[in-house]
Amino acid sequence: MGDTLKPIPPSGIDVNRDLTGLLAPAAAVLLLVFVVAAVTGAWPPFVAVESGSMAPEIERGDLVVVTATDRFPWSGLVGHADPGAPTRLGDAGDVVVFSPPGDGQRPILHRIAFSVAEGEDWTGRADPALLDGDCADLATCPAPHDGYVTYGDANGEYDQSAGIAPVVRPEWIHAKALFAVPDLGWFRVGVDAAIARIGLFPTAVGFGGFAALAGGFGAVLLGRVGRRRGGERP
Repeated sequence: MGDTLKPIPPSGIDVNRDLTGLLAPAAAVLLLVFVVAAVTGAWPPFVAVESGSMAPEIERGDLVVVTATDRFPWSGLVGHADPGAPTRLGDAGDVVVFSPPGDGQRPILHRIAFSVAEGEDWTGRADPALLDGDCADLATCPAPHDGYVTYGDANGEYDQSAGIAPVVRPEWIHAKALFAVPDLGWFRVGVDAAIARIGLFPTAVGFGGFAALAGGFGAVLLGRVGRRRGGERP
């Protein structure tokens, strides 16, 4: 019987080492994500910013690290108008991620102005510069339920005055922001934009092909480095 032939990798390329070199960074990133999620109590622990409504402290394309509302370094929720409200991301009051039910929009990342009680005419406590009319002119006043009035730092109006969101119930709030990392959210923003334009499957195929191409290029590069280093050995 003839001998069984085994494929021999090109000289200077250690396949196992190259694969390990490619997979190790991805594994490290996944581990970091799960560690951050465990510490912050929020999933996902990162939010990619898709608009400039919280500029200049949080810009479009930034990546915001968030935590559960009852986790350290502070617990509970604090509004901009609350006495002694600490500074969060450039101004007083917590910046939170919330999703009004049934509106079909992506979660909103805005600042809490103040809390309101059901039936309250909250315009008397509001900043007139951020209101478009009085209580009789607003669908959200009197407050239909307990909750929060919110706004984007770069917007000139409360969300509840501009029609962006109703009074935000506490259970609609997923997390609050800890800090922002500039420009790290652009990948997520790009993926979401591609899905909206061409659909999920073509986007997955496109990014999968790009990842495979990048992985192949990395393997070739590592192989060339290995051959060069091998040639330098006595």
